[in-house]
Parts: sequence; C-alpha cells; structure tokens
Amino acid sequence: MAASSSAWPIIRGEILDSYLDQGYYRMQQDLFTCQFVPFDGRLYTAHWLRVVLARVQWGPAHRRLLARNARFAVVIQPFRLTREYEALYARYLQAITFDAAPTVEDVLLGGAAHNVFNTHVIELRDGGRLVAAGIFDLGSRTLAGILNFYDPAYRQYSLGKYLMLLKADYARRLQLDYYYPGYVVHGYPKFDYKLFLGPAATEVFDSINGHWQPFSWEAVAAQSADLLADQLPEEPPEMAE
Repeated sequence: MAASSSAWPIIRGEILDSYLDQGYYRMQQDLFTCQFVPFDGRLYTAHWLRVVLARVQWGPAHRRLLARNARFAVVIQPFRLTREYEALYARYLQAITFDAAPTVEDVLLGGAAHNVFNTHVIELRDGGRLVAAGIFDLGSRTLAGILNFYDPAYRQYSLGKYLMLLKADYARRLQLDYYYPGYVVHGYPKFDYKLFLGPAATEVFDSINGHWQPFSWEAVAAQSADLLADQLPEEPPEMAE
C-alpha cells in the first residue's frame, strides 16, 4: 500500500517552510489556507498556530504524561501507507465524536499515486501491537503535525497529546525552529488541545495583516472580530419585493 517510490520528487523543505509561514497547511497533496470553518450550522473563524520550539518547556502535566507512557516503544521513520495503519485508523474512527476522513489514504493522498511531502510517522507499540501513530511533514526548519490516531482501548493514556510531545521533542532534536499543529477555532473549544505544548510558546497567525503574534485568547478574539467585519456583510441584503 505504499504511495510511490521515494525516488520521486517532493516539495523542497524551504518551500514548505515558506508556505507554513504564510498560514498555509497540507490538505491531501495540496497546500491550502482558510479563515472560516462551519460547525453545527454556524460559521466560525479559524486561527493558525505555530509553536516556537526554543520556548517550549515541559511543565508538570507534560512530565507526568511522558513518564506514564514510557512503557510504549517509540519508532520514528519515513511514512509508508500500510494496512496496519488503516486498520488502526478504522478502530479510532469508530470511537470519535467528530467528522473525519474515512481512511488514512484519504487524509494524505486523496487518490494520488505519489506523496509530494516529506512525510514521517511516529509509531507507538505495546509489545508488538501498534497502539498509536502520529504523522507529520518535515521542512527545512519546520515540522507540521498532520494526523494523530490511536487504539480506543488505550484512550486513558492521552496518546494524541503524547504524540504532540514526541513530535515537538523530535523537532527540537533536529534543531528545527517551529512546530505547526494546525488551528484553533474561536468559540469552539474542541481544537484547544492544540495548545497543549503551552500558550507561552505558541504564536497565532494574523491572516488580515499577514504576520505572527504571541498567542492569547484576547488576540484570537480581536482577529475573529476583524475577520467577521472584513469578510461578512454588516447587514443582510434587502429582500426583493
């Protein structure tokens, strides 16, 4: 189930770095960005995040999670799509309460024969059993977290957050500058876990002015108000008589 030969071309690291710096992110084999997302019949604003790795410090919650999950074997390697990943993702999909793509292949490839990104995976195994996988793309100075999934039988170990810690640790060992975890949504807390590495180490992208600023919920609220004022009409159009 491999996507293609590793000899095929991929997006150069510095190009991926540049797009991530402009608030873009991976969707299948493309790079995209968005400012609005719909949930439950309502439109919300999306706010892209990046973690400044030099500022990351493990706090008590991080250290407890690292110690608790030290039992799992960790392997980091180039990503190749396998039936084992798809089987684990199918079990994960049955247990979650939000919409998600039906397969790992759909998340990453969308039917493409070749993966243009430099994609890696962190495997967590309990004995020989695959219990979690964290997929990410590497640039020259960046790591972009793409997908985490785990066996629902191991839910109590917070393996999604643990994989975030492992990705950040791996990025620091590579002496990278930034870890991009995706976006948070103003007024919709299901995405707040992406701040697990610490708000003090996190920046949020101001998509109107095109620059990154230190993360705070006040900054997110101000950006959200600006986006809504700039993109949505102040008054509904008049009804035709």
